[in-house]
Amino acid sequence: MAKQQEFQVYNTMTKQKEVFKPKVEGKVGMYICGVTTYDLSHIGHARAYVAFDVLYRYLKHLGYDVVYVRNFTDVDDKIIRRANELGEDPLTLSGRFCQEFLEDMDDLQCLPPTHQPRVSDHMEQIKTMIAKIIENGCAYTVDGDVYFSVDNFQEYGRLSGRKLEDNRAGERVAVDSRKRNPADFALWKAAKLGEPSWDSPWGPGRPGWHIECSAMSAHYLTCTFDIHGGGMDLIFPHHENEMAQSCAACPESNVSYWIHNGFVNANDEKMSKSLGNFFTIREVTKLYHPLALRHFLMGTHYRSPVNYSISQIEIASEAVFYIYQTLQDCEDALLLSRERTEPSGKSARITPAAQECISKLRSDFETKMSDDLHTPTILNASLQEALRLMNGCLNMLKVGIRIHSLSFSLSLSLMSLTKWFGLINYQKKQQLLVIQSLTQLEKNVKEVLDVLGLLSSSSYSEVLQQLKDKALKRAGLTEDDVLHFIEDRALARKNKDFSRGDQIRSDLAAKGIALMDVGKDTVWRPCVPVEPEQPTMPIQQEQPTMAVQQEQPAIPVQQEQPCLPVQRNQPCAPADKDREVPLASN
Repeated sequence: MAKQQEFQVYNTMTKQKEVFKPKVEGKVGMYICGVTTYDLSHIGHARAYVAFDVLYRYLKHLGYDVVYVRNFTDVDDKIIRRANELGEDPLTLSGRFCQEFLEDMDDLQCLPPTHQPRVSDHMEQIKTMIAKIIENGCAYTVDGDVYFSVDNFQEYGRLSGRKLEDNRAGERVAVDSRKRNPADFALWKAAKLGEPSWDSPWGPGRPGWHIECSAMSAHYLTCTFDIHGGGMDLIFPHHENEMAQSCAACPESNVSYWIHNGFVNANDEKMSKSLGNFFTIREVTKLYHPLALRHFLMGTHYRSPVNYSISQIEIASEAVFYIYQTLQDCEDALLLSRERTEPSGKSARITPAAQECISKLRSDFETKMSDDLHTPTILNASLQEALRLMNGCLNMLKVGIRIHSLSFSLSLSLMSLTKWFGLINYQKKQQLLVIQSLTQLEKNVKEVLDVLGLLSSSSYSEVLQQLKDKALKRAGLTEDDVLHFIEDRALARKNKDFSRGDQIRSDLAAKGIALMDVGKDTVWRPCVPVEPEQPTMPIQQEQPTMAVQQEQPAIPVQQEQPCLPVQRNQPCAPADKDREVPLASN
């Protein structure tokens, strides 16, 4: 698909959407703050890295050569605390969770970045940058610690819009009487007993949190590059401090676009471990396909808060099943057709409806994606229209096959034979037109899905089976259980016990298993759990009374309460429940 619109992105620095213009034509440098690897990653992390994966994919789709850097913070206070609790070496623990994170990203179809640097491998770059900051008068040493002096950097607060007087001691920066200003933050921390440390000009120690990203982004992208991103929780203090450090070390330092994604809530409440509504990526993908989680996250614009709930992830799961079932049916239909295009030298003809649908899909895709990556409109509108038309084409092919079979029963008189050949010829042309339309629709739908990261490397049938396996797990059933229920229902219907047949179907639907009658057969597919309808009381006709009774006030009819849906076992929150969970990135 060709570029049709100027790409606009929202820049946190200017607080407005701007036309994207890279510093070097045709090339993009992008640095996204990565995870602190002391635990399994949560769906707030998934939200951030799916959002920036979509950005990465779209930039590549536009033809840019992108250098994408996403770091690992593998040296940090939280890592050291967790390692001490487990009696494990901090770097060993962080290395293990780096690998777990990569597996989660692979499950979510996030493309691997160009570079994935770790703090522990870049100590020399970090120490060199700190030395430059000290040399330029924006940092000072105290007992082996090195602090950045916010008073000596006049533009501090430009990204977040905060003023120094708004920063209250003890709120994000530890109170330390040795600091010249309570808002000063650590660039280097002196070594403590039982902590990993590295030699430096200021004594053994380790880097503070913020300096790592300044040093690694400069190392891989130089001090001027195009995009710096992360969750909104990183705007202050992390990105504010990072920008101050980078500019203090290199006055020409500049990032063109600061991009931040919104938070994740759970059932309309802030997600945090203390509230017990915290979910790791693994806990979600244990019950739902990773593509369902990705679809769910892209169903809300990346800058808006997204509300995670079971009902929403169920809807996303059904949407993914619909996409892949349509693609599977399309593939099957096209494999059965010997001719997909007209003879060589002629362009493939498609129906006007297909041409209009494809044009709209392309136009909407470019318009919405170029407008700050508006994925929800694509998923919920133009993509759905294309899938519906594909299913319409598939139905037309089925009807065509029936007509072809039916035509053999025509009388073979001279007149009927002429009509028969005419009907077959017309039907073959129409069938070819539908096949070519279906081929082009499939091609364009797959291009959109690929840019959105929803096109799996697995086959359609494999993804469908994976979705069905997850649905069975949520329902607490096996495939044999469902087939047994299908047999029971068939027997009940054969015996005219339709209420029993309906009850079986209703019970399964309540567990997220839909039975579909296809001809004489019954198949099943996952669905959003449907709460069974409650029977209504029949209306009693008023009976005449022998004597006139004084009218008594009616007893109010007690409405039958709907059954609560079956509560699925929710995955347990990680052990450190007292820690507030960062909702987007770190």
